[in-house]
Amino acid sequence: MHSALKFTIRIGEFVAAMMMAAMFSIFILQVLVRYTAREEWIAEAVPLIDPNLYGWTLELCLVLWIWLVFWGNSLIVRERDHVIFDLIYVNVNAKIRKWMAIISCLAISIGFLWAFEPTWSKFYILRLKRTATLSNVFGDWIRVRDIYSIYFMFLLVVAARYAWRAWSFLKNGAELEAVSYEDFLNEKSE
Repeated sequence: MHSALKFTIRIGEFVAAMMMAAMFSIFILQVLVRYTAREEWIAEAVPLIDPNLYGWTLELCLVLWIWLVFWGNSLIVRERDHVIFDLIYVNVNAKIRKWMAIISCLAISIGFLWAFEPTWSKFYILRLKRTATLSNVFGDWIRVRDIYSIYFMFLLVVAARYAWRAWSFLKNGAELEAVSYEDFLNEKSE
């Protein structure tokens, strides 16, 4: 189980890295086209560098950013990477801490699951709406709902993670995960 989870995280990191690489490549393409198109002799010699052909690059970068944020927060970001306000949580006894953690995890899980259906209903109309420029490059099959479909994976994965976390707290208790800055640096160097 642990190795399967580690493998899934590595695949998630790889996909996120590929999205970042694609975003960077598209950004470089945007810069290249923008600055070479200013020189008339280049634009005349290489008609492929016409800036009007590259409007899709901005939209694709935005789509990749949306996917990267929700993909990363569903599969890659660890609990201890989040900013937390735990002033009360760390100052209560272990039994109360356990139940605070369980209730918090269940509230997050239930909230995300509860948000799924109303969000899907609102997104249903987006199945008809086309993207502004991506359809020019990739064809008419891309709809706006397809672009934002990653949000539904985000809702389900985060709900499952917090349900699992609640179960883990119920079984094992909610010990403080004391992580010092030195531990953080050592982990990054490994």
